[in-house]
Amino acid sequence: MNIIDIAEINVSSGSGGNGAVAFRREKYVSNGGPSGGDGGRGGSVILHATRDLNTLLDFRHKRKFHAENGEDGGNKRMYGRGAEDLVIRVPLGTLVRDKHTGRVLADLTEHDQEWVAAKGGRGGKGNIHFATSTYQAPRYAQPGEAGVVRDLILELKTIADVGLVGLPNAGKSSLLASISAARPKIANYPFTTLTPNLGSVRFPSGDGFVVADIPGLIEGASEGVGLGHDFLRHIERTRLLLHMVDASDLDPLENFRIIREERSRTNGADA
Repeated sequence: MNIIDIAEINVSSGSGGNGAVAFRREKYVSNGGPSGGDGGRGGSVILHATRDLNTLLDFRHKRKFHAENGEDGGNKRMYGRGAEDLVIRVPLGTLVRDKHTGRVLADLTEHDQEWVAAKGGRGGKGNIHFATSTYQAPRYAQPGEAGVVRDLILELKTIADVGLVGLPNAGKSSLLASISAARPKIANYPFTTLTPNLGSVRFPSGDGFVVADIPGLIEGASEGVGLGHDFLRHIERTRLLLHMVDASDLDPLENFRIIREERSRTNGADA
């Protein structure tokens, strides 16, 4: 399956409802006191990591997410309804950055892991909270807290059991197609694979593992040459790297060395 691995989204939490200014108006009750209720809490925006997704494709066309506002308080001490949280599902391996600062805010690597991207605004207090022995009829209430607006960059770093790495046209896509149900594009020219592909290998027992076909790298990729950094990040979270070389090349060992060095320069560790 094809992976969309970068997305930009705008999230905004709901504002809290305003507290109410109200007074008791009941028959046979003179000088009724304040009875304004509190406003409800605004909805939060929450990112929820799940293994059921493996692409950011859903964010290609929908990029703005807004949680509902809380309801205002009412008379007779009636509280406003709190808004439901807006839960956005993302694939495992999603790295969240602030668009404007580039700071990493969250790294969602576990199933059902959640992160509050924008907390809902607090509901305002009604005038029942402001009555005192000397001021028994307060005519003011607390407004609801405004919601939070954030611009986020979602970056997917593929999580797989086995990552297939090698120079362009080393046969990675062909191997993936032969051992799994994945159908990557296969052609006899460099950089046929421009985005990573995932395939699940299943055993008769029902167990299996996930294989990632990493786009072909070339010498200098760690410095941005060719496909560069955009796809090198996908090899950081694979449990096992399978180096593929074309034995028909003049120097297969040299091809292996190139990939090994680019991997080392990217992660600061020997591949």
